[in-house]
Parts: sequence; C-alpha cells; structure tokens
Amino acid sequence: MFDAVTISFGLRNVANQQAALREMARVTRPGGRLLVCEFSTPTNALFATAYKEYLMRALPRVARAVSSNPEAYEYLAESIRAWPDQAVLAHQISRAGWSGVRWRNLTGGIVALHAGYKPGKQTPQ
Repeated sequence: MFDAVTISFGLRNVANQQAALREMARVTRPGGRLLVCEFSTPTNALFATAYKEYLMRALPRVARAVSSNPEAYEYLAESIRAWPDQAVLAHQISRAGWSGVRWRNLTGGIVALHAGYKPGKQTPQ
C-alpha cells in the first residue's frame, strides 16, 4: 500500500480515467493522498477564449513548422480541449472512491492540482 499516489499530465492520456482513479485508490492505504496535476480550464472567459485559440490554431501551425512530429502537438491541443473542467474532474475523482476532493488553479486555470484522500481508519492530518 502506498501513502500517496500522483500523476502529472498523464491522466488525460489514460484510456479509462475512471478505472485508473479507482486503481489508484485500491493501492493507497486508508488516509493516503491523491494528487493529480493536469491541464484544465482557464477561469477567466476572455483568457479562456484566447488560450483555446492558441491551442487549436497557433500551436499546430508552430508545430508543423518546427517539429518532426506535428501530430503529437495536434493530439496535445485536442486532448486538452476535450478534457473536463475542474469541477467535473473533481466529481470523477470522488466517484472513484476519493474523499475531500478539492482543487487549486495554477496559471489562471490552465493547470489545476486536484487532491483528495482515501477514506478509512487513518485520516489525513
């Protein structure tokens, strides 16, 4: 059993996120922690619009010009665009068996840290 499990910029790439979150809970001791660092949804509407334009238009163009694998950047942009917002991801984490789920936005919500703990005898401090 682990005291904590973390995943950074990887949950988006898992075929079945719900199963992955459940498996993380299974291998974590009661009271253990979860931390997910992932791209998210900017909280300011104007900033969100500009960011989505960058992801969907500018990033792929730049990638085609300078990368030997521009498809990877197209996938990156599409996977970020399709990813759930902070509240939806928090709900998914809770449904997978984690308690006390909360999040903290970084860079205006471009990235969010979601945290929770596994319920049970040993509770977090």
